[in-house]
Amino acid sequence: MTDAKPIPPLDLKAQYATIRDDIHAALDRVLESQYFILGPEGAALEKEIAAYVGCQYGIGVASGTDALRLALTALGIGPGDEVITTPFTFIATGNTISHTGARPVFVDIDPHTFNIDPAKVAAAVTSRTRALLPVHLFGQPADMDPLLEIARRHGLRVIEDSAQAIGAVYHGRRVGSLGDISCFSFYPTKNLGGYGDGGMVTTNDAALAEKVDVLRRHGGKKKYYHEVLGFNSRLDEIQAAVLRVKFPHLDDWAARRRQVAARYDALLADVPGVVTPRVLPGVEHVYHQYTIRAQRRDALAEHLKGQGIGTMIYYPVPLHLQTMYADLGYRPGDLPVAEAAAAEVLSLPMYPELTQEQIARVADPIREFYGA
Repeated sequence: MTDAKPIPPLDLKAQYATIRDDIHAALDRVLESQYFILGPEGAALEKEIAAYVGCQYGIGVASGTDALRLALTALGIGPGDEVITTPFTFIATGNTISHTGARPVFVDIDPHTFNIDPAKVAAAVTSRTRALLPVHLFGQPADMDPLLEIARRHGLRVIEDSAQAIGAVYHGRRVGSLGDISCFSFYPTKNLGGYGDGGMVTTNDAALAEKVDVLRRHGGKKKYYHEVLGFNSRLDEIQAAVLRVKFPHLDDWAARRRQVAARYDALLADVPGVVTPRVLPGVEHVYHQYTIRAQRRDALAEHLKGQGIGTMIYYPVPLHLQTMYADLGYRPGDLPVAEAAAAEVLSLPMYPELTQEQIARVADPIREFYGA
């Protein structure tokens, strides 16, 4: 193993060092106020994020998973319904559909972007389909125009899973404003991450916004008066204050992530056995992850580990082959593009503070491994 300092997949300490004083001031502000739930910090963040993505309404919730769950519930998705989504994503995309009593219907992905393939979605629509739930995976928007056209043609709702893609742009519009409702995660590892769980729902639909707001408050507009079966899912003031410190840096951090990605692209372009990320025309990728396809992926990961370089595999088992979904009847080979991706993807270190020297230290042993 090299004597150089290890390079982790993500270095939150490096980010914290640049904003330490502002974070402490924000935390002190909340502690002095002793206002911890549904206070001014959360209300301000809701307005700031909604305006940023291009929506009228933002509703802070306890996690990105809860954002999905409340969005589905607000749309009335339930038993007997089907929701079309991708198998190549974090489990929350699928299990929040299942928690409503609806059935997730998995459609294969585009081999280049890892996002749901619109060309395969139309054939999956049935009389029970109620919604499409595309994921903007790794920070690149799904190809939304054809998905929105399918939804319009069949009278379906569109829920964006924007957990990994805050700030990404699709043909001039930010993700979070493209569908009927969108869901963000502020998990600490996200491009805009808190110091615990947190999430937000955005929409331009006033009725949907009110439903989500009521659902997060135990199903009532007024304390101790409950109209519907709701949840306890509120973004707390400490998380909101932290996120408000980070939020003004978001675009600069995204620009730096694109610079890191461009350097990786250049260093890995001629490496046999490696396919670097492909970006759709008209899209601004925010590189939540820089994910390559790699032949002999597991051996490469071990080789990099030996050099002190951390990597991650997102995701080793597509949702349709997860044990919890065995009753849906999917078999290996049913969604071959997603299955191939699961066997080949490797996410390299990606964060704004990566130096040119560190990027080279990641790329050089990859080139060495493949004899480039």
